Amino acid sequence: MNHINWMEEVLKRKEDFIKDLQGLLRIKSVLNENDKNPEAPLGQGIKDALEYMLNMGNKDGFITKNVGNLAGHLEMGQGDKLIGILGHVDVVPEGDGWSVDPYGAVIKDGKIYARGSSDDKGPTIAAYYGMKIVKELGLPLDKRVRLIVGTDEESDWRCVEHYFAEEEMPDMGFVPDADFPIIFAEKGISDYDIVQDIGTSTPNADFKLLSFQSGRRYNMVPDFAEVHVQMNSDLGKIDQEYRNYLREWELEGDVSANGNELTLTLVGKSAHGAEPRNGKNAGIFLAKFLRSLGLDAQGKKFVETISSFFNQSRGEVFGISYQDEESGELTINVGIMNYTKEKGGHIGLNMRYPVTFDIEKGKAKIEETLKKNELKMENFTDSKPTYVKKDDPLIQTLQRVYEEQTGEKAELLAIGGGTYSRALDHGVAFGALFPGREDVMHQKDEYAIVDDLLKATAIYAQAIYELAKV
Repeated sequence: MNHINWMEEVLKRKEDFIKDLQGLLRIKSVLNENDKNPEAPLGQGIKDALEYMLNMGNKDGFITKNVGNLAGHLEMGQGDKLIGILGHVDVVPEGDGWSVDPYGAVIKDGKIYARGSSDDKGPTIAAYYGMKIVKELGLPLDKRVRLIVGTDEESDWRCVEHYFAEEEMPDMGFVPDADFPIIFAEKGISDYDIVQDIGTSTPNADFKLLSFQSGRRYNMVPDFAEVHVQMNSDLGKIDQEYRNYLREWELEGDVSANGNELTLTLVGKSAHGAEPRNGKNAGIFLAKFLRSLGLDAQGKKFVETISSFFNQSRGEVFGISYQDEESGELTINVGIMNYTKEKGGHIGLNMRYPVTFDIEKGKAKIEETLKKNELKMENFTDSKPTYVKKDDPLIQTLQRVYEEQTGEKAELLAIGGGTYSRALDHGVAFGALFPGREDVMHQKDEYAIVDDLLKATAIYAQAIYELAKV
């Protein structure tokens, strides 16, 4: 049956594909906790998008099921074994600055513009059409194939949590919500806080740290920091030293005084927390400068804890540096820094650890280091890594299909980010962004290249057939 021209089958359905995709993109399926009810636990827009997929499945003759209005599936084939494909129909808020209607799904210059076009409605419709083609060709399958539709991927994953509490786990599967060729390894992701309780005061200190604030999210490098300091010394000297420091590191910021209260601000460069080296952490740079002042003991301890991470994003601070061949280096991002003299300090870290790293031993080492410094760990969360061996039949099938459809080598990728494949016992992320393409997910004027989506559909159709055939 390898004589099937999958791309030809996709192009026969191109008009319907675009129409069905536009219909889904025009639904504003953003999480809305203020618009929820038992029928729509995440808001009406998300419910509408889920129903859109299930109604389309009914019309095309799939077996469909709504699972608690949090997820659903569309199924075909028969057999004991189950192939799962996990996509999602929720989107992040559209944000400002669009040049087109974010829910207009307008096509210009071969690109379809809309929130969700690349993340993840476009790829989800591509996977759906892959199934539809296999079904319409009447190809013999000895496994069931199920497109599982999630609705809370951009927030708390309540969808897959609920779904797999009720429904069976696929024997193997893939997630069309990342990059081609194949992501076979995703690092573990752990968030935790360093907490500094109020210490003894130092009444005669030249400077007293009143407050320090930088960053709002664990998984982002903060691009702004602000600090308030009480001073018993000359502003002119500090002003000059700070401006020299900013110039030395090619940073922007400001210094001002109101009576004996000094305010310093610093502008860094934001980046995703998976690779802190891609940004300039405003909080760390500001803490590094503050170390040179004669701060009170409690304030000094806070800024020294933060500045210990200066150029040290690989776990060195805790003695847990680690890397493996499969997924690279352990990274730590300092994402949130808050301090007030009344409440003490709180530092939020985001750690991405390699697939072979022992997280329990690592956690114990971190706690031990903190204890020595009279600090403690709180709010520890852990999302385990996911990893499928390179010689696994799932990987080998997807590699062969990708190479046949594109004529390019199917390199295996490891990432620090997280996809739905960590919700599967045995799965990988597979497309739909092709190598070298701009990643516009979560950005204004998000788009997908129509021809790329059609090419992805051909890849998914053949992959579904190869994984499920007799």
